[in-house]
Amino acid sequence: MRYLFEGYALDTDRRELLRGTEAVSIAPQEFDLLDYLIRNREHVVSKDDIIKVIWKGRAISDTALTTRLNAVRSAIGDSGEAQRLIKTLPRRGFRFVGQIREQQASATADAADMLDEPPQPVLALPEKPSIAILPFSNLSSDPEQDYFADGIVDDIITALSRFKSVFVIARNSSFTYKGRAVDLKQVGRELGVRYVLEGSVRKAAEKVRITSQLIDATTGAHLWADRYEGELGDVFALQDEITLNVISAIAPKLLHVEIELAARRPNNLSAYDQYLRAHPHYYTVTREGVAEAIRLLDRALEIDPRYSAAASLALLCHTLNLIQGWSVDPQFDVKEATRLSQLVLSIDENDPETLACVGWARTFISGDAATAAEMVDRAVALNPNSAIAWSYRGFAYIYAGLSEEALRSYEQAMRLSPLDPMQFAVVAMMSLAYIGLGRFDEAVTAARKSLGKHPTFMPAHYCLASALAHLGRKEEADQATRQILQLQPDFRASSRRGHWPAPYVEGLLKAGLPE
Repeated sequence: MRYLFEGYALDTDRRELLRGTEAVSIAPQEFDLLDYLIRNREHVVSKDDIIKVIWKGRAISDTALTTRLNAVRSAIGDSGEAQRLIKTLPRRGFRFVGQIREQQASATADAADMLDEPPQPVLALPEKPSIAILPFSNLSSDPEQDYFADGIVDDIITALSRFKSVFVIARNSSFTYKGRAVDLKQVGRELGVRYVLEGSVRKAAEKVRITSQLIDATTGAHLWADRYEGELGDVFALQDEITLNVISAIAPKLLHVEIELAARRPNNLSAYDQYLRAHPHYYTVTREGVAEAIRLLDRALEIDPRYSAAASLALLCHTLNLIQGWSVDPQFDVKEATRLSQLVLSIDENDPETLACVGWARTFISGDAATAAEMVDRAVALNPNSAIAWSYRGFAYIYAGLSEEALRSYEQAMRLSPLDPMQFAVVAMMSLAYIGLGRFDEAVTAARKSLGKHPTFMPAHYCLASALAHLGRKEEADQATRQILQLQPDFRASSRRGHWPAPYVEGLLKAGLPE
């Protein structure tokens, strides 16, 4: 068997390591170690696993293992600092993370035939969604449309680059494929990305039609496609509208595909996989689901203590425990939420989704509406295409007593992520904003819409009872109150005093909930 990676070939039949057609000097034990890591690349191998296989169980020092590992890295152009191909996972073990292509070896093959094609530089995929946006094809006879199409791609690259959870190839690299018929799998290998977005532009009279599709470059599978049409009267407005539509579709799609991939890697113990596996449990917004999400995120943070995305999601989970009344030990959740908010800000205080997340949590935990509003405003300024930032901005503005502005934030969040699995929470918070504005009929409608999507989401229950009581619909308010006390027997309306809108708390008391 030959394993091909980054211009190298490891031939296990001939026990040779080649770079192109040149043999690379490598000691037998180092060859065995590289072979073992590559064969087991789908999961982390521990120090004990390596000693058992390579040293046949003999006792060796950590220094001896590190020396051999560094020699292997050096042979394949890697290093302990870069860890581009062989990654060390603290307290877990080691994993070969380079992209491998397998090829059956021939016993009579000579060195020149070791590769079935000229060696191509193959880059390891980053441990987060990675994407290249290729130049859109101009299908019109008008060459002027090239500028329009290129402008759309520029805007998409710029907008998507603001999501620090996504690795985006720069324009100068992706535009090298302009005007070329390309194999998208080859593009993925050359640029080191899993996903490729391609599209086309066609002009007809004063209208323009844009199509785009998202491809998994590792398999060639189509993940998403859509078509947009508009008038050419205001070119810049049309470009902005198309960019908004594309970003609102593909940003959440990338996350969902990555979550599905993590579920199919049962032996992978990386922090990234633990983080991805926590998402579906968080989205359930149930006591059990959030508890499991916290367990997985704690494991991710054991592997990588400064993994900002995992810490941010854990912060949301602990805060949700407090909001939903699930805390076994509320002081512990407050303490953890405070610690995690300090941690994520110390890692990157300029990440928009981190800022928004901390602003939301601090709004609820400390009631510091002014600081929270400042943080969420900075978040949406840094990334105006982030649905998460806009939705958390809405919550902060409710606390600040600016319900009209909160509604505008929620509407923008829903525009950016119309299929968001957490939309029921956004709709419930819109109900709260409506109560703050005295628009009680709209509050009832929004609360019931939220409960139709998630029947046990407590904020929607609270808003429904409050709004119904304000409207004097006593029988319905009594029913809503009984439902709250059935789900949360120890609920007290006084727990909502402070920065929550005064009409909301008044409505809870009118509904007959204990003070």
